[in-house]
Amino acid sequence: MEAKQEEVGERPPFTLRRFHISEDYGFLLPNPLKELPPFYRPWMEIGHKLPYLIESRQLRSRVNEMPLLSCQYLQGHREQYLAHLVLSFITTGYVWQEGEKECAKVLPRNLAIPFVEVSRLLGLPPILVHTDCALVNWKKKDPHGSLEIENLEPILCLPGGESTKGFILITFLVEKAAAPGIKAMVQAVSALVQPDNRRLEEALEEMANALREMTQVLKRTHDYVDPVVFYGVLRIFLSGWKDNPALPEGLVYEGVSEKPLAYAGGSAAQSTTLHAFDELLGIQHRKESTGFLRLMRAYMPPPHQAFIKEIQSAPSLRNHVLSSGSEALREAYNKCVAVLCDFRTYHITMVTRYVVIAARKIKTNPGLAPLSGTPPSFLEGRGTGGTGVLSFLKSVRDTTREATIPL
Repeated sequence: MEAKQEEVGERPPFTLRRFHISEDYGFLLPNPLKELPPFYRPWMEIGHKLPYLIESRQLRSRVNEMPLLSCQYLQGHREQYLAHLVLSFITTGYVWQEGEKECAKVLPRNLAIPFVEVSRLLGLPPILVHTDCALVNWKKKDPHGSLEIENLEPILCLPGGESTKGFILITFLVEKAAAPGIKAMVQAVSALVQPDNRRLEEALEEMANALREMTQVLKRTHDYVDPVVFYGVLRIFLSGWKDNPALPEGLVYEGVSEKPLAYAGGSAAQSTTLHAFDELLGIQHRKESTGFLRLMRAYMPPPHQAFIKEIQSAPSLRNHVLSSGSEALREAYNKCVAVLCDFRTYHITMVTRYVVIAARKIKTNPGLAPLSGTPPSFLEGRGTGGTGVLSFLKSVRDTTREATIPL
């Protein structure tokens, strides 16, 4: 009997450290590496010249000359994340260099084999994901300076100049703004396990403040990202090869699989932050939206997926608030739901401007899209993850609003 108790043991404490999450940076990787060891210089040399190589249509020939390198010399997760970043950016550039009509249907073995290898090490799919674009792709210009956008730049970039840099950095700063809210989630779960309504109210207030700050940061997109450049230049490189008419069967990863493999493109739905808020607040999305969101969890680092599961296994916050009889607790919960709804409403505004209106502008004046002329038809009205973008976002916003508890 004693042995059985020891075997079952107590559940380890719910801490951010357990899930490789930073108190100060949230799901971001603090101070990511900027260079790989010299052995991997062929990858980094291409990575640093990526916008030029794509725009001058030289990337594919450069990749075809690249040596096949093993990932066995990568030391630790920081080097692995940088390798995934550079190989994912090179891959999306290789596939889409010539636009929709002449996209590559086969990824050469010297790129495919190491990309799949490092992806397996990290538990990520071999495609550009939110982690690559936002969580590990940042550095300070002045190491001693602040985390303001003027002192930041991406480690690697894609075509689109300052607008692409702005898109990457604003996404990074939204994740950074979420960090106090993620820390507060742990406090909230602790206050549910050993009920403490005062602590729970404080945690909900902190979560609401973080969501407000995330919305304020998101609004700064307009200052740094030109909608026409985002839609006409960058967006194709965030596209995947799942449910994509340009690559209906997927992409062949030479030396890995003879059959094409299908992966969804990079998407904000791969951000663990909003999934965690939804799980803790007990927000129930509609069946179609839930299916897509669950699929997107496979595109997150496994420790971040485990963080969501830990929240799922905690006592229900919503049920606790409903049964508490505390008006203050209901108000704090509803405030959190309201600001999450505000964030999602603003996201709809952004997509309308950066996708719907930008697409219309370019359609009537194709010369506005400097890289590839007319942007791909498959991007019209669809998210890079493959969803009907506006209907999906409106559904998710509406179900968030429906979680409000009547006072």
